Amino acid sequence: MGETRGLTPQGRYAINFNTIMFNIRSRKAPTPLEQFIMDYVWAHPNCTAEICREGLASQRRLKDSTIRTILRKLEEKGYAIHEVDGRTFVYRAADTKRNVAVQAAKQLIDRLCGGSVEELLVGLVDNQLLEPKQLQRLAEKIASRKEKKA
Repeated sequence: MGETRGLTPQGRYAINFNTIMFNIRSRKAPTPLEQFIMDYVWAHPNCTAEICREGLASQRRLKDSTIRTILRKLEEKGYAIHEVDGRTFVYRAADTKRNVAVQAAKQLIDRLCGGSVEELLVGLVDNQLLEPKQLQRLAEKIASRKEKKA
């Protein structure tokens, strides 16, 4: 072990890398504008910022720099990824819309229902967002999927 001067022993080095790391299980929810653009990316995989801007122009006019900034933020949050084709960034979703929804629901269940899916479902039925008939159909679908896997 080296001699200590200051806070760091001599002969030991700390190396920092400038990387973006994210935890998919706890990714930050997208803003409404990010969601709007992410919906387009899900519907149009392998799109460029320009294609995205043109595709969304009929619903909302956005500057090219705005689209690029939002796509970068979606990457930082773990929703989108890109590959480089020449000098062009080509974007696609990092995960399926269904998987993102499942992860968001799990975060909600963990935070607000103490991790209990049953608590959430009972609350949905009690507040008439889910009818008992729908719950029965879901139970049947789950049972049939378990039978197929077995």
